[in-house]
Amino acid sequence: MASINSKKNRGPIVDPALCRCCHSIKKCRLLTSEYEFMDSKEVYSVMLIDVFGLLLSHLDGDNTDCCICATCVSRLREASAFRKQVLQSEQMFLEARHDSETDTEKPLVTKATAVISTNFKSLKRTRNIHISDKKQPSIASKIQRLQKKPPADRTQLKTPKATLEQNRMALINTVKIVTYSYVCPFYNKISFYYCFYCMDQFTSPVELREHTLKHEPKLFKQMMEHKKKPKVDITRIDCRLCEEKIDDVDTFKKHITSEHKKILYPVTNEFLKFRLTAGNMNCTECDEAFSLFDSLNKHMLEHFVTHTCDECGAKFIELSLLRSHIRNTHKKVDAVYPCEICGKNLKSKYSRGLHVATVHEKKPTINCYKCDAAFLSHALRNRHLIEVHGDKRTFPCKLCDKVYNRRKTMMEHHRRSHLKVFNHQCELCAQMFYVPSALKEHMAIHRGERNFKCDECGKSYPGLKSLQCHKKSHKRKLVRRSC
Repeated sequence: MASINSKKNRGPIVDPALCRCCHSIKKCRLLTSEYEFMDSKEVYSVMLIDVFGLLLSHLDGDNTDCCICATCVSRLREASAFRKQVLQSEQMFLEARHDSETDTEKPLVTKATAVISTNFKSLKRTRNIHISDKKQPSIASKIQRLQKKPPADRTQLKTPKATLEQNRMALINTVKIVTYSYVCPFYNKISFYYCFYCMDQFTSPVELREHTLKHEPKLFKQMMEHKKKPKVDITRIDCRLCEEKIDDVDTFKKHITSEHKKILYPVTNEFLKFRLTAGNMNCTECDEAFSLFDSLNKHMLEHFVTHTCDECGAKFIELSLLRSHIRNTHKKVDAVYPCEICGKNLKSKYSRGLHVATVHEKKPTINCYKCDAAFLSHALRNRHLIEVHGDKRTFPCKLCDKVYNRRKTMMEHHRRSHLKVFNHQCELCAQMFYVPSALKEHMAIHRGERNFKCDECGKSYPGLKSLQCHKKSHKRKLVRRSC
């Protein structure tokens, strides 16, 4: 809960609070209160209007939502001082020009000169600077000509600010929805769901939701700072402020604004909405069904995509993801971190250290999320989860009767057998393959190569599968001899 302290002769301090100028959460001052600085009074909301012409919204709301931090106060003072300096310099310039001219014609009074005169009223109290009633006609005529020019198109200039404002409003809405409802924010990676608050790992959506209820939802506001658009499970929404049962986000937003007088901005799609289940999951936007969360997650790009790669057309929800894609895919740097033991090139110091630890030093680096045990591979950890913790690690294919003990293997089967994802094509015969190694093995047939040799009879074959089929004939012969 935010505390408000009042320092002697300075004004109230709110800790913690949201700075409306840099969107950070820290110790702040109120925008609408009067503070004393160097024997003068200052109100920061008025200074924003005077310097930039900005009138911030909702300044009469909660104290914690209408504040400014010390860093932004310092920058605002500098901007205000610079504005006064420019106005003073302009006035001195006009006075010097007026004194050097002998023309006594009465200048044309324009709107721009009126603005300058108005701006200097505040300076007259502290400086003995007087705006002359007369001005050189050439200066006034120049101002008139500038006024007649059509205003420049500022659409492109306003776009980044508009985007920032849209993101800020979406963030505020998301924080209020998570705080006042039972929705469940989460992370995911491959086959696991992670708690948004403590990063505990789960394979069951039910366990994830039960665990998340143990955390205080007010922490969400602090943890969302500078993060990407969150994923939120909306299986259960309901209102925390009353006993109202609600199963739709839009209905909940109307409920808390009308019944509980909470203020929400007129934006939609503040976060990625999911209804997590152990079986098939339906898209919350179009109701299309998916057997895997990864497939559903990729499908959500069709509804929320905001950034597209100009090089390859890949789509992304966040700008940071697009930048990472461009850096890793189109501006990829060759590996420059060789292993000193085996000579293998790695792409980073971290990758080289991990390679040495797991391959050469045999150090376990994969931890169990239910105890302190560590393992050399994910397969060993999964076996530990089954044998020690009783996890059910079976992944049946939804489209056929095959069952796998690893989700990755099941996903590969799904892509290869049912989705027919063959992205690697032979340039000579147009045959398609699932992995590059299969294409490489196939190319040996065109070149007439036979790189796979049988240890027992010396026969050679162009592919590994052909060799394996041949080896089965030797086993059959041994069975016949034993009979």
